[in-house]
Amino acid sequence: MNWISNVVRPKLNSFLNRRDVPENLWVKCPETGQLVFHKDLEANLFVVPNSGYHMRMEPAARLRSMFDGGKWYDVALPSVAADPLKFRDEKRYVDRLKDARAKTGAQDSLKVGYGKLDGLPVTIAVQDFGFMGGSLGMAAGEAVVTGLETAASRGTPFIMFACGGGMRMQEGILSLMQMPRTTCAIQELREARLPYIVVLTNPTTGGITASYAMLGDVQIAEPGALIGFAGPRVIEQTIREKLPEGFQRSEYLRDHGMVDMVVHRHEMRDTLARLCRLMMRAPAPGADQPAPAAPGTEAPRPAPEPAAEGATPPAAPAGA
Repeated sequence: MNWISNVVRPKLNSFLNRRDVPENLWVKCPETGQLVFHKDLEANLFVVPNSGYHMRMEPAARLRSMFDGGKWYDVALPSVAADPLKFRDEKRYVDRLKDARAKTGAQDSLKVGYGKLDGLPVTIAVQDFGFMGGSLGMAAGEAVVTGLETAASRGTPFIMFACGGGMRMQEGILSLMQMPRTTCAIQELREARLPYIVVLTNPTTGGITASYAMLGDVQIAEPGALIGFAGPRVIEQTIREKLPEGFQRSEYLRDHGMVDMVVHRHEMRDTLARLCRLMMRAPAPGADQPAPAAPGTEAPRPAPEPAAEGATPPAAPAGA
């Protein structure tokens, strides 16, 4: 009887009362090893409280932290051929795409949103490192071009949160073609005299650095972000010299003129809002409004209020 009471019953109770614990309940800081409760990390914009280490942010969380009220329109992105080269290495490319889409819930590595930042209409694009390392293929290239065209047609600044390991090798030359395509789209935005602001996050390397990530009117970087073309290990092996301390990190690049400023994530929203208002010559919120238009002239159309997260934006006004 003692055996049943002392051994069997506790085992049955522990089995029946067992609860599944989510795998991502705690997150380990890569820099200090500190364990942080996931909800606390999310509330702190994925910045580790004690070390200040900036973890990667998913596109939806990034857009939510930027737009007023966490609301924006999802910009519809064109579809492209899934596997034009029928590429296969250890695994078929189409299978890699399926796995990445199942893991992230996204169609590709870039998401574009349109809404208001501190009351000012803006278009924002965010790359997702979790989708095949944020690599740039035809779909992501189309997303960048579409985002830039949306900003040009709506007369808004375009903010790019760049992150990724470079071009997607499974798409070969079709991936490399996105470098000149995005560069031409940026030039069209410049001709429309609209701001293009780039925020470099960890990591931004390869063909992404060699194209649209380094063409901003203002270059901002998050603290400690790795930014470069080839990685530091490859460079050291090539030149056979020891690289300087902090080489290719945000602070080093700021000190050597490659980046304009390094901005903490907690201050990013206010910094971007100030820059957009300055470059668009827009008044600060609450400032005196301009005088009414003269009789017989058409009043400017107000920007539509952003809908709930994930809504589709309305069509641009005719002649915009």
